[in-house]
Amino acid sequence: MAALTGIVRAVCISDIRGIQKHDIGSARLSPDWGLAGDAHGGNWHRQVSLLSYDKVQDFNARGAGVDHGAFGENLVVEGIDFRQLPVGTLLHCGEATLELTQIGKECHSHCQIYHKMGDCIMPREGVFAKVIKEGVVKTGDVMTAVLPENRPLRAGIITLSDKGFRGERQDASGPLIAEMLAAAGYQVAASLLLPDEQDKIENALKDLADRQRVDLILTTGGTGFSRRDVTPEATLAVAERQAPGIAEAIRSFSLAITGRAMLSRAASVIRKDTVIVNLPGSPKAVRESLAYILPHLAHGIEILRGDASECAAKE
Repeated sequence: MAALTGIVRAVCISDIRGIQKHDIGSARLSPDWGLAGDAHGGNWHRQVSLLSYDKVQDFNARGAGVDHGAFGENLVVEGIDFRQLPVGTLLHCGEATLELTQIGKECHSHCQIYHKMGDCIMPREGVFAKVIKEGVVKTGDVMTAVLPENRPLRAGIITLSDKGFRGERQDASGPLIAEMLAAAGYQVAASLLLPDEQDKIENALKDLADRQRVDLILTTGGTGFSRRDVTPEATLAVAERQAPGIAEAIRSFSLAITGRAMLSRAASVIRKDTVIVNLPGSPKAVRESLAYILPHLAHGIEILRGDASECAAKE
């Protein structure tokens, strides 16, 4: 396996959310929280934030004058350009191991650094990881980044339902999609339940594609004629390329089951290296549609990420 090495230059925490982190020299990493003592830990995919020491030094050379932890980063590491690593990279440090889960972040409100410099490197250079093996990390430790080989296909699921979001209806389609994806060998990176609001759907699609960098996003619900059904509009708004054949295939297949399939407005597109497909809302239609397209989706995804040729094959 290809590997890169670096040196840990700072271990930073903040015991209260919203305040600047400070360097404490060493801390324990645990799978159920992240960095011990840090208020931003928890049982989620962004337990630990990392930033390249070299990027900070370049930024300070422009007059920023920031200390370790100023960007909200937990670990500052010299010698590794985290931005260039793919999601799924393993980061070994002492006895601890982390898995890279997200590249970059969305900046909701500009920080003091941005107001001073007109720029902040954390949204584009920072990365996030989850702890998969416990251990202590300290300043001076060697960190080894092992790039993944034969990466599993990673997927995100978004269920769109106003009633489901309010807790008035149980989501049956999302768990069904997760079950079918797992059976097909996919790793489900995230499963979300959102209301039928276009801005929220767009933001979730962008986060999964741009930062969590999943290979496939499957949405369920919101593809009909109701005024609240805006999933196709959100999908098309974030698209960089069209992939209409997938949605057309689902409609064609479903028309053999029910004529109402013609009322589906579902879309299928590509954003960066991610395929996005709108599925119906009902569990029955989800099962039928997904079972039909799953055997063929993987080949297209592998072409998109450069793992397969586009040569035609006999079926």
